[in-house]
Amino acid sequence: MLLDQNLSSVRAYVRSHMGPRLRARESASDLVQSVCRDLLTHQDRFAHPSAEAFRAWLFTTARRKVQNRARDLEREKRDAAREVAGGDEAQLASLGAAYARVTNPGDRALRNEEIARLESAIESLPDEQREVLTLAHFVGLSRAEIAKQLGKTEEGVRSMLHRAMARLSVLLDAK
Repeated sequence: MLLDQNLSSVRAYVRSHMGPRLRARESASDLVQSVCRDLLTHQDRFAHPSAEAFRAWLFTTARRKVQNRARDLEREKRDAAREVAGGDEAQLASLGAAYARVTNPGDRALRNEEIARLESAIESLPDEQREVLTLAHFVGLSRAEIAKQLGKTEEGVRSMLHRAMARLSVLLDAK
């Protein structure tokens, strides 16, 4: 099933877009589960002409879910006792495979500290660079697919991705 094939990438994508404040209050797994529920509930709305079209639909849904939840949290007053401390260990371990695509390919596993360091660096990127980086490395879209989705040229996407990776490298070296 296409959803199963993309689940670890969706989890990494969701976590990379949550930000520290939302991550302190919500589990990425809960948001991913909500994305999956929405997709399964509304699958009749979309005919999947290709795996790429399904992935675009899936990650657009994930982005909206994160944005909506962050907006909702801004409106709510939450009890600090309900906050989660960054998610459970199993969730962090499962992110290693997706995050490894952005870091040194020789790394077999990323420890929790490395994931937190990478997430912090990704969060420090400008929104447009973060989006291009996550679409390329977590979602696995081609430069042409990213360009189409963002309304940019393919060359513009290549340039943004190059700048994002260079900035990410600087941020990781500084942390």
